[in-house]
Amino acid sequence: MSKSIKLLAALGFVAFVAACANEQEEYVVVEPEPITTEPVQTGKF
Repeated sequence: MSKSIKLLAALGFVAFVAACANEQEEYVVVEPEPITTEPVQTGKF
């Protein structure tokens, strides 16, 4: 019984390390919105 508990614990540890080691940082590129000019006043409302 003790060997099976140790085996399960070892397998759980290996699975945990494998799951944590595969993390990669995600790079998110956000493009800025185009700059718009304000409308020119023509004197007419």
